[in-house]
Amino acid sequence: MDKIWLIIQREYLTRVRKKSFLVISLLAPLLMVGSGIAIGKLNSASGPDTVAVHDESGLNLLGQLQDNEDVHFVPAAAGSLATAQAAFEKAKPKQAALLNFPAGFALDSTKGIQVLSKGNVSLNRQNNIRKAVNKAVSELKMARSGLKQETISNLQARVELTAINLDELGGKRNDVGVTTAMAYILSILVYMFIFIYGVQVMRGVSEEKSSRIMEVMISSVKPFQLMMGKILGIAGVVLTQFGLWMALSWSISTVVVPMLLKSDKPSISTAAPSGHGVTSTAPASAPSAQAPAAAAPATAEAVAPRPGQFSLWSVLEGLPIGSIIGGFLFFFLGGYLLYSALFAAIGSAVDDQTDAQQFMFPVTVPLILSYVVSINVIINGDPNGPLAFWLSMIPFTSPIAMVMRLPFGVPGWQLLLSGALLIAGFVGVTWVAARIYRVGILMYGKKVSYKELSKWMFYKG
Repeated sequence: MDKIWLIIQREYLTRVRKKSFLVISLLAPLLMVGSGIAIGKLNSASGPDTVAVHDESGLNLLGQLQDNEDVHFVPAAAGSLATAQAAFEKAKPKQAALLNFPAGFALDSTKGIQVLSKGNVSLNRQNNIRKAVNKAVSELKMARSGLKQETISNLQARVELTAINLDELGGKRNDVGVTTAMAYILSILVYMFIFIYGVQVMRGVSEEKSSRIMEVMISSVKPFQLMMGKILGIAGVVLTQFGLWMALSWSISTVVVPMLLKSDKPSISTAAPSGHGVTSTAPASAPSAQAPAAAAPATAEAVAPRPGQFSLWSVLEGLPIGSIIGGFLFFFLGGYLLYSALFAAIGSAVDDQTDAQQFMFPVTVPLILSYVVSINVIINGDPNGPLAFWLSMIPFTSPIAMVMRLPFGVPGWQLLLSGALLIAGFVGVTWVAARIYRVGILMYGKKVSYKELSKWMFYKG
């Protein structure tokens, strides 16, 4: 153990003292938050798309089109379509699109509407224009049939569902959006750290082997001690970097974010989209006076945070925080140790990074498939279903699948069983990797195949 500890110290200090480690550990959270804020500011500053409307149908569709936060409609230049198109191309400021209702357009046959633009129209912009046109045409049809939008809106039910977790004492409110977001974040972190630092283990072993440092080190320590020291040393680097990220993220969420929300509050309360005939501040689909008055305050209280306050704990309320933190650390470390042993075996078997690609594929396939399949099965499906259960039991897929299930609540016996299987899987994989490692680190100048690797596992000595 003394020799393993010395190797752990060497691997840990060598990486932690690098300037790149400090830069990434300290600046990564700031860059992520800064980029998110910048993207949000740019999107809010751009405002809605301005769409010019050329109407030859005689139905006065421009007066029916309603502005919203995505689209703002303005009349096009009077005259023919060619005149409107020429004015659209010269418009200052630049307009997003020119919406043309041809002369033959009718409410019963809504074909022939054109969206003209400079370049290709994005799918999101086309959908926003389509929704506004559909709403305008629907209102004209209802007016022709004698119906009113208020009558139809009163007949439509808008039910608000509140999820309650009965496994908690007294029942706790469970926000599905927060639960799903937490599952995504945890699974991405596990996938990212296992893959990045597992590859670091492989590259470190391969570089030391190619520089012949291994020959000196093997004279003092056993191959298994060297492999375990390298894996555990890099595991310490992972935990240090993750701890720094968590501390910085916590500081940003409790200090920076409330300041930004407070500064943005006046602009949010005063912002209102402009209109030109039918204002967007009073949409036709709003509830009428006959609707229950108590529904609006209850809904707003359920989905909106309290004014002037931001608390990370209030957002995470209802989640099993204890099992999420403990389970994440355990399965994250277990998955890293399991896959790092395989990456170390690959690094010992090859002489350069090019040869490593053929052996990396079968190792990374379970990691990639577990992430892709778990999204469809756990997040978009049943997190407690049979397939989700077996994905969280298999050691090669459980680090991601079980971590993704944690925010939804996992029975204690499943956590214990999955943890025991992961430990057993790590021990078995480490034994196989050590058998390959002890032969591969002293093997030079030979193209290794899968058949050759299988022979190394049964060499004596």
